[in-house]
Amino acid sequence: MTDQIEKPLSSPVFRALWIATIVSNVGTWMHDVGAGWLMTSLSANPLMVALVQAATTLPMFLLALPAGALADIVDRRKLLIGAQLFGLVATALLALATLGGLTTAPLLLALTAAIAVGAALSAPTFQAIVPELVPGKALQQAVALNSLGVNIARAIGPALGGVIIAAAGTGAVFALNAVSVFGVIAVIYRWKRDVPQRHLPAEHFVGAMRAGLRYALRAPELKTVLIRSVGFFLFASALWALLPVIARRDLGLGPAGYGGLLTFMGLGAIAGAVLMPRLRGRLGANRTTVAASLLLALAMVGLALAHSFATAAAALMAGGFAWIAMMASLNGGAQASSPGWVKARALAIYLLVFQGSMTAGSTLWGSVASHAGVPTTLLLAAAILVGVTLVLALRFPLDSMAKLDLAPSLHWPAPLVEGDVEHDRGPVLITIEYCIDPAQVSEFFAAMQDMRRIRRRDGAIHWGLYEDAAEPGLVLETFTVESWLEHLRQHDRVTNADRVQQDAVRAFQRDATPPLVRHLIAR
Repeated sequence: MTDQIEKPLSSPVFRALWIATIVSNVGTWMHDVGAGWLMTSLSANPLMVALVQAATTLPMFLLALPAGALADIVDRRKLLIGAQLFGLVATALLALATLGGLTTAPLLLALTAAIAVGAALSAPTFQAIVPELVPGKALQQAVALNSLGVNIARAIGPALGGVIIAAAGTGAVFALNAVSVFGVIAVIYRWKRDVPQRHLPAEHFVGAMRAGLRYALRAPELKTVLIRSVGFFLFASALWALLPVIARRDLGLGPAGYGGLLTFMGLGAIAGAVLMPRLRGRLGANRTTVAASLLLALAMVGLALAHSFATAAAALMAGGFAWIAMMASLNGGAQASSPGWVKARALAIYLLVFQGSMTAGSTLWGSVASHAGVPTTLLLAAAILVGVTLVLALRFPLDSMAKLDLAPSLHWPAPLVEGDVEHDRGPVLITIEYCIDPAQVSEFFAAMQDMRRIRRRDGAIHWGLYEDAAEPGLVLETFTVESWLEHLRQHDRVTNADRVQQDAVRAFQRDATPPLVRHLIAR
């Protein structure tokens, strides 16, 4: 058991899926090189080239939350198989159209977006199944291995794609990308998944999406991650969006040279993944993100001023190091700030913000480059990135995530009711009566604001706090949920971090008698 904990690759399914995913990601990076390069042949407009990046990221922005909700309420294995098959069909159609000389700029954008739809449906699910494939103590190492796999593919795929484009054309790259998907489908199809047992019914699709959004709006730690993500990706996207134009037009490189540039960025990312634990241990999460943002801005400046392959490669290697450091910090923050019951949806919302910022940024900087030129645009984006990073790092630091204990506390007692209550009955009004020293009522009301956030985050649609006018110190907390089932889910959603706050509130109670809780159900 110890070896299994220390080595996630000792799990046969995880090992097979890890290898198959690397192969598939190599195909994806080959496709990205091919799509960007083909668009420079179909249109010389920088905006059209930037729209390839937008077509890749927009589906994630639109579908991340629905995909996260599905990952929490349906069979994840079947969802992954369906999403991978959808992407396979879109990839095969693009390969056939390109080999037949039928691909136009709009068709390339449309089929690239369709491929991204399959990826968007898969992404939250892939992250959510990792705890099912490895023991709990191996989870962090498994996440790190997945990150390493992505960067191995980033180092291999672009260069390989460039060589294949030079030798056989973009159609061959698209065809090989389609073939690369079969391994992932085969591993997932053969996976004998143990479906988790639920003691409560699964959430409905729309309700699950609402719950995910509600959590994101009411969890300050996750909001911090999302705000920092927008502040980084909106400006860092300029590098990705304009790199094909720089490679072909400014540096005069062919497809192999363009792939080589991306390979250097992948090598930088691998170095960043290896050094991240030591860097994070010395600097902490917040200062690591500041350093990564400043380094990426410096890389963008270097790329804007580059006049040779070597200079651009050096800038991109530094940029790859900075990119993976920032991605690991933000993704780790999203993981650490979300409990298990909403993790897939929280990660989906993070992906939504990531891809939405990349989509908006790619479109914005492509448009700016059409008027101001590519070097000026990169310098402008780098300057804004530095300013925004310094402001947000002070206002929204990331260091607090490591202190959160979001494991279920399961300390709420079962509701006292007469007989069985049907799950769909509601709305339900919960009242909690506190007896507080009148001299401490103001402090109590201030402390209860965190409880207000917790109640609303976990499902309450209304919340109130009232003091008895005839008996000072008698305080009534009320909150309403949509149904009895939703209140039972609240019991499951309370975390150890919430319990600390609840214990602090209960300390105001004047005697050892616990607050009086009542459940009132509409008829």
